[in-house]
Amino acid sequence: MSMPTQGSGLDSGYHPDAGAPHSAAEVKSSSLGDLMRQVTTDLSTLMRQEVELAKAEIRQEGKKAGKAAGLFGGAGFGGYMVALFVSIAVWQFLDNVMDSGLAALIVAVIWAAVAALLYSMAKKNAQHVRGLKQTNDSVQRIPDALRPHPEGVTR
Repeated sequence: MSMPTQGSGLDSGYHPDAGAPHSAAEVKSSSLGDLMRQVTTDLSTLMRQEVELAKAEIRQEGKKAGKAAGLFGGAGFGGYMVALFVSIAVWQFLDNVMDSGLAALIVAVIWAAVAALLYSMAKKNAQHVRGLKQTNDSVQRIPDALRPHPEGVTR
């Protein structure tokens, strides 16, 4: 899968053959409308590239998160089933030898150990999900001029 790349300045998406100004003299002689068209085209290209990068990363990380979620769900259901049947069997076995309350406590401790083991396996797998690192890094390189400034703009 190819990942969109972000160049710097006029190098990315800039084509002098397309009539866009590229020297100081041409910029001075260009109309404001032409300059605004070039800026909006560049911003549009940048936003499209960022969205495509985010989509690619979400697909990639979504597979990892889905696997971890499936393992958490399977661990939960498996832990429940094991706890249920082991609880019943051990409780019945121990009830013949000791007080029923003590037998129930022993069964609860066994259930806790099984649940802790399944949880630790699921947690280990979930740590491989890393988020949208490339998109975050790429967005950090957007020039400050394009970021909103909450304290207001002075003219």
